[in-house]
Amino acid sequence: AYDDPQIIAGQGTVGLEIAEQTAALGLQVDQALFCCSGGGLVAGSALALCAAHAATRVYSVEPAGFDDHARSLAARAAPPVANAPGGRSICDALQAPTPGAVTYPINRALLAGGLVVTDDEVRAAMRYAFTWLKLVLEPGGAVALAAVLAGKLPTADRVTAVVLSGGNADPDQFAQILAAAG
Repeated sequence: AYDDPQIIAGQGTVGLEIAEQTAALGLQVDQALFCCSGGGLVAGSALALCAAHAATRVYSVEPAGFDDHARSLAARAAPPVANAPGGRSICDALQAPTPGAVTYPINRALLAGGLVVTDDEVRAAMRYAFTWLKLVLEPGGAVALAAVLAGKLPTADRVTAVVLSGGNADPDQFAQILAAAG
């Protein structure tokens, strides 16, 4: 479904909202980070953001071992590279085997790059979101925040949009992640 043009267009409304809300504040987004599996959310959002402000740098963020977009973008690969079978991550929503046939060409043209986070960085982001933002995030929805908190990209003096998504956290897993903070 992530590779359907209608889905990509619908997910692009996230980027459109970011552009509209920052413009209403008199700001322009310098960089934006999106969780990425097959690439539909970041592709649609990049289309909207880059149309609103061509200088915006958009990044996909993926868990280590499922970083097919990051590796494909770094190599400027066509066709894109696939993930190795048998990978493991707590980010169960971000485990597409390869970038989408429709999404990847969009992402290759528009994205500034791909960022990769570890499961431990994702756990720290989930704890941060819960403690400071009062949000319950599923692991895959916390990867963009994890990238910022882990310093994967400089953010000082930049308007940075970080998309947090999904609250489908397994209660037992979430409790264990929170308990590990101490």
